[in-house]
Formats: sequence, structure tokens, C-alpha cells
Amino acid sequence: MTKRIHHPVSNITMRLVKSEDLNHHGTLFAGRTAEWFVESGFIAATTLLDPKNVVCLKIHGMHFTTPARPGEVLKFDSKIVFTGTSSLVAYVSVTRSGSTKPMVDGFITFIHVDDETHSMPHYLETRPLTKEDRILYEEALKLRK
Repeated sequence: MTKRIHHPVSNITMRLVKSEDLNHHGTLFAGRTAEWFVESGFIAATTLLDPKNVVCLKIHGMHFTTPARPGEVLKFDSKIVFTGTSSLVAYVSVTRSGSTKPMVDGFITFIHVDDETHSMPHYLETRPLTKEDRILYEEALKLRK
């Protein structure tokens, strides 16, 4: 089967931090952030593949730099920056609405699976176009080792 060429494209999702999303310090609970983080990466993966054939394999890390407070609107910018034979690696960056400095970022690996959840090739090849995407591609490549 012929490979489809893929260039990283941003997918944006927004979230409002509400009282039920807070921890005991009154800031956004890391577990809720992780839920939204994975969901954002999943959305990026499913712009390329059927959602029923995509599962999360691993969150490689979420690096928090500042807390989020109730009432803030968060922007999740996710894109597939690397593809293996059956894997897709998403980079997710979270910023406050109107800001460009990430408050959380990291990588997630998803796997393309069949109906029995066995991995199967997706026939995608990622080709970064920008310097930033080439850096993310190289970082994602290192995660495989």
C-alpha cells in the first residue's frame, strides 16, 4: 500500500477551568489537565485516522510551568509530529487564551489498531516543513528509544 504524506497541522481545542476542575489548592487539577491533554492529542490523531482504530499507548510527560485558575480559558494546540509504522506521536501545548507561552506541554504516543486492538500499519509518513516541526519530529523520534 502507498504511504500518505502528512505535514504537521495544528488542531485547537479550548477549555474553561471550572470549580469542579480544581485541586485542594484552588488551581487546575493535574488529572483533569491530563484528561484534556490526551483528548486533544487524540483529536489530532483522528484527523488522520478513524477514531475507532486509535488508542493511547503512552503519555511521555506533561511539563507544567504555571498553574491555571478558575475562569481561565485554556487553548490546547495539538499536532501529529511523528509517525512510525503503526504509531503516531502528538505534541500538545497548552496556553492561556491570549498568551503564547505554554503552561503545559508534552508528547503522547497513539497506536493504530484493528478491531481486536492489535497494532496495524497506518501507511502515514510525517514530513515536517517548519524548523519548529523538525525539532519536534527529532524529539518525538528520541522517545522511541
